[in-house]
Parts: sequence; C-alpha cells; structure tokens
Amino acid sequence: MAVIERPINDLENSDIEIGVRGTHRRMSRSDRAWRTFTIVVLLVMAFIMVMPFVWLVTSSLKSQVQIFQYPPEWIPNPVRFENYTNALTYKPFGLYLRNTMIIVTLNVIAVVFTSSFVAYGFARMRFWGRDFWFGVVIATLFLPYAIMIVPQFIMFSRLGWVDTFLPLTVPYFFGGGAFNIFLMRQFFRTIPEELADAARIDGCTEFGIYWRIMMPLSRPALITIGIFTFLSSWNDLLGPIIYLRSPENFTVAAGLASFRSIQDVSWDLQLAASTAMILPIVILFFFAQRYFVRGIVMTGLKG
Repeated sequence: MAVIERPINDLENSDIEIGVRGTHRRMSRSDRAWRTFTIVVLLVMAFIMVMPFVWLVTSSLKSQVQIFQYPPEWIPNPVRFENYTNALTYKPFGLYLRNTMIIVTLNVIAVVFTSSFVAYGFARMRFWGRDFWFGVVIATLFLPYAIMIVPQFIMFSRLGWVDTFLPLTVPYFFGGGAFNIFLMRQFFRTIPEELADAARIDGCTEFGIYWRIMMPLSRPALITIGIFTFLSSWNDLLGPIIYLRSPENFTVAAGLASFRSIQDVSWDLQLAASTAMILPIVILFFFAQRYFVRGIVMTGLKG
C-alpha cells in the first residue's frame, strides 16, 4: 500500500503546483493588462494637460493673423522669434521682473522660517489648548480670500502702505499661512522624538533643537513650501492690482494684465511675454521636483 500511496501523493502535489502556477499566470496577465491601461490613461491625461502649453509656445512664434487662423496650424510658418524681443521691450519687463523677484524672495524667506517655527510649537511643544489653537489655525483655510480683501485694504491704506510692496510681503512674516503650518507640523511629527530627547539631555534649548536638528532634517518639506510660495507669489495678480498704483511698481502678472488695457491688443506679443514669464517656473520645478515629491509623500506618514 505504501508503494501505491506515494505516487498518488506526488500526483496530487503536482496538480496543486500546476494550479498555483496557472493562478499566478492569470494574475500576472491581469496585472499587465491593468498596468497597460493605467499607462494609457496617464498618457492621455498628460497629453490633454500639455496641449494648452504647446499651443501657447507655438502661438508665441506666429503672427497675429496666424493665431486666429482656422483650422489652426500647430507649426508656425514662418517662425517669428522677434515676437519675444518686441514683447519684452514693448513693456519694461526687466523692471517688472525685478519687482517680482523682490516680493517672491521676501515671501519665500518669511514663509519658510515663520511657518516652520510655528509648526514646531504645534508638533513638539506641549502647552494648554495646543490642539484647540491648531484647529483654529486650520479653520482659517475655510475663509475665502474675497472676505478679507476689504478689511485688509482699509487697514493697509490707513497705515499708508498702498502703492508699496509692504501689503504683499509683511503678512507672510506672521505665521506663513495655515496650509504651510499644517504641512510642516505633519513633517515634524515624522521625525523621531528620541533625537530631541538626546539633544535636551546634552543641554540643548528648544530653539536649538528646532534650528540645529529639525530644520536640517526637514529640507524636503521646506523646499516644498518654498516652491508653493514661489508659485503663488509669482502668479499673484489680485494683490498687485489692488495695492499697486504706479507702473514702476508693477509685477510680472500685473504687467501682463496691462496688455489688455490697450485698445489694440497685440496677441502675438502678449503670448510671447506670457511664455517668457512661465519659463522660470518650469525651470524651478524641473530642478526641484525631487524635493517636491519627497516632501509631499513624507508629510502624510504620521498623523
């Protein structure tokens, strides 16, 4: 009987192995099909997202007649590189760029330091009502910006700050914004508490822990909020229109909007200027995307 039972067991085991291999084969085929479908969907969505930018770049090299030609021609013929020279000299975009860089630099410095400083208090320091006040800070995200325009304008006008850069920069030095505080707080909570405890044993102060330990370890999150602040300040149009009066104080966004104030709008020049002003943002994201993605991913590791 033992001689007969042994081959039967071997057959049963071989049938099980064949069934498992078939299941793995079917799963791998389904996985490959799902992966192919996902890639196709992503490529289609990427194509849809890129097409307006491609149209902007190609139209900036056309004449005004070719821009409104139907059916549209994607390849400009002839290519008009002089549109960029004419656009950047038609308006003082060098001055607009300088003003924008001053505002952007101050805002990035303010947000990086103030938001991380406030977030460290909410993440690491224990005090009465900490969670309540953090909830109040988060609740400010639900306030529409349009509600605060009139009170802020009255306050800044009474301070004599209208037609200066102060309304566009000073508010960033007071906390850096609820979203940035939340982002930095979540990142600080991913850092082991043992590092801070070891520093306290060595006699380090709370500010020393924040400056010497937390800040160097939080570089991805700091770069992330720096990119967010750069983009929001660079693209801000409503603030400069409300507070800036003199053309010599205009930013890039306000300068581009001034094209529309002219009765005869030169669309070829406006598209060329818009393409030139988008280029710094593309370059920034190209070089900082690794830190940007890492900061977003690591922020949600711990609640």
